[in-house]
Amino acid sequence: MSASSSESESLVTPGEVSESSQDPASAEGSVSSQRQASAEAQVEAPRPQKPRRTRKSRVSPNLHPEGSLRVRYRIRFSKTDLLRWISHRDLASLWERIGRRVGLPFSMTEGFHPKPRLMFPSALPLGVESLDEVVDLELDREWDESELLGKLREDQQPGLAIHHATRVDLTEGKARLAGRQYRVTLPDDFNGAERSQVELAIEQLKGSGTITIDRKGKDVVTHVPTQIPSLELQADCLIARLVNGEAASLKIHDILDLLSISDWPDRGTTLIRTHTFLRGEEMPSSDSTKHS
Repeated sequence: MSASSSESESLVTPGEVSESSQDPASAEGSVSSQRQASAEAQVEAPRPQKPRRTRKSRVSPNLHPEGSLRVRYRIRFSKTDLLRWISHRDLASLWERIGRRVGLPFSMTEGFHPKPRLMFPSALPLGVESLDEVVDLELDREWDESELLGKLREDQQPGLAIHHATRVDLTEGKARLAGRQYRVTLPDDFNGAERSQVELAIEQLKGSGTITIDRKGKDVVTHVPTQIPSLELQADCLIARLVNGEAASLKIHDILDLLSISDWPDRGTTLIRTHTFLRGEEMPSSDSTKHS
């Protein structure tokens, strides 16, 4: 009886034999395959797309309606006395304030930060006076030229004198600078010896043909007879007429440097732009302007 009981205890079922005899590596491979299949099913399943948020485009509040007018006027003015110490940006802001004070119906630029249409063909250097500056302004309606001139003169801004107001066609494009003429007063301590030195420097400059000037780290060659058609030391001032070139244009401070008189402003001289010449305008001869 003990033998039979030991035999019965040693007997196992077929299922138990198969489970006990199964390879562990095979079992792990089966589990891995199931996980991979599940992952592939998740990847292939399309994800629900979120609805796109749409926002209405903002429309500029200052778009000119179809058929609205843009009328351009060219203003000639002087900038003297203490006003010569304001920057070009401040000058543009000053013109904007003047226009608002006298009630000019400015034509505004488009966009979210509209500004009056004001265009200057040339920026006057700080500290330089001018008897002939130019600004183009645009209105959204037609004004009589004499009425516009009278309105601008009503403001009576110290240091700012309004000379002319002329309507110009928009098809002419923006005003482009062609040349300038300057008058430089002599220093208080100017004497005969210095006069001789300056006259000699002028003769040498006129005979040089071409000169090289530095513009932001680059050497630019200018043609003296073309770009400095008039340079003369008179009894009480220096007259310099400068014509714009294709590559670079000379400035009045360049002339002072070339003549070795760059210290004149520190010695009390005044630099005055007497004429502004625009492209398309007839430029007067040197003789007609050298005594201005």
